[in-house]
Amino acid sequence: MLRLHQIHLTLDEMQRLSPDILKKACAKALKLPVDAIREASMKKRSVDARDKGDVHFTLTVDVSLTDSKREERIAAASRPNQIALVTKAEPDDDVFTLQTQPWPKNALQPVVVGAGPAGLFCALALAVRGARPILLERGQPVDQRAKDIAAFEAGGNLNVESNVLFGEGGAGAFSDGKLTCGLSNPHIKTVLKTLHTCGAPEDILTSQRPHIGTDLLRPVLKNARERLIQLGGEVRFATTLTGLTLKDGKVASVRCLKDGQTEEFAADRVYLAIGHSARDTYQWLYELGLPMEQKPFAVGARIEHLQSHVNRAQYGKAAGHPALPQADYKLNAHTPDQRGVYTFCMCPGGQVIAATAEQDGVNVNGMSYHARDSRNANAALLVGIRPEDYGSDHPLAGVWFQREMETAAFRQTGGFKAPCQRVGDLLENRPTKAFGQVQPSYLPGVEMGEIRCCLPSYVIDNFKLAIPQLARRLRGFDHPDAVLTAPETRSSAPLRMLRNQRRESPIGGLYPLGEGAGHAGGIVSAAVDGLLAGLEDD
Repeated sequence: MLRLHQIHLTLDEMQRLSPDILKKACAKALKLPVDAIREASMKKRSVDARDKGDVHFTLTVDVSLTDSKREERIAAASRPNQIALVTKAEPDDDVFTLQTQPWPKNALQPVVVGAGPAGLFCALALAVRGARPILLERGQPVDQRAKDIAAFEAGGNLNVESNVLFGEGGAGAFSDGKLTCGLSNPHIKTVLKTLHTCGAPEDILTSQRPHIGTDLLRPVLKNARERLIQLGGEVRFATTLTGLTLKDGKVASVRCLKDGQTEEFAADRVYLAIGHSARDTYQWLYELGLPMEQKPFAVGARIEHLQSHVNRAQYGKAAGHPALPQADYKLNAHTPDQRGVYTFCMCPGGQVIAATAEQDGVNVNGMSYHARDSRNANAALLVGIRPEDYGSDHPLAGVWFQREMETAAFRQTGGFKAPCQRVGDLLENRPTKAFGQVQPSYLPGVEMGEIRCCLPSYVIDNFKLAIPQLARRLRGFDHPDAVLTAPETRSSAPLRMLRNQRRESPIGGLYPLGEGAGHAGGIVSAAVDGLLAGLEDD
């Protein structure tokens, strides 16, 4: 089999893609007749919009020829980055078909804390091994969670245990559902294949920038939960881990709270996938003696533009072609203080959401549905924060630093509305008194004014320096009617829990995982971290 890179298809060809079109494109690249191609299957696809006059798709395709010996001759005469011989079938396993080591007989059931990507994939891996894991989630199942969020956005009360941050699926369940990852690990494919097995669209297996969207992710989560239970796992919602009992420096039992009742049971392996917002859990883990250290992160605001403007900036005259996805971007700028400014978690055709679990704080994030068909595009616009900014060397000082910004926003608006400012007003040092083309999408609503009310002055200064620079990379990024909604404080955890190469902390039997432990960033990297922990054998 040959692997062909840089196969070009026009937008019209991609719109009506068929096996015949794919074969013809591969035959042209190989300078062979079409009937020499036995089979062609797409492995990866991406949009190439570097030349706005020639926006097209670039594909990686696996091709089988009718003459297998010809494959060897073609590969030998070609550059590997263009055409390579695939001599061995690549593993195509989901977590359910992985060859794993069985769980030790007569061992206690392991406990996994948190049903976000790290906890879910850890629990699935353990279940496949026959461990019958107990998965504790302080929040609600995803359907009830969606109802609680909708009620809050409509002006109801915040449920501090069931919201955008807490509940089945973790914070990633109410996001853009991006499945990009900076890691180089074969288990990235395992994660994507597992999500597809549980109902995610097939195109996540081929897209260069796969995403699911929060609407399609919900049934995927329910299917994964059902598979976990079928494999012998147990899922306990509305159950908060409140403590651990140690014996000789190792975990001996766990305590949890459900419906006001405390339960304690024996456990010698606890996998902590608590997410980056379980601040109460951080506190008692610190008091328990779990070693932690400060780490840098970033804060800022959500910037919103009209999605149609972003499409034109990225695609030129091709914008609006039905074969093209909604355009996205990823930008960064250097600043004199070396903090830097960058965009993160860009949500094409999405909305800005309230991502808080505390009654006296405001924090924003971004979300998209699978269709990405909302009027606005949004992205986090972030500035680097250093541990020396925290004002203390305490391991939890970064959490306190986050909370200061969140409570400042809450005080400013008198509730869960978020401070919001036009980009043009920010650059001219004036408060916003009216919005223009871009209407903020944040619910429960915004308060016009200045975002400096809740962000450090150096963040505002860096915004003012960077936004004109970023506009040179993406035309219209500095549009005066673009809006900034603040603060976004939880781009990642401000601390890291120490652990060894086996992911075990100095407290024996305790395994800190994922974003909340400071060892991952994003859905896929957290899922891989949890999966590897669940597969780890003594």
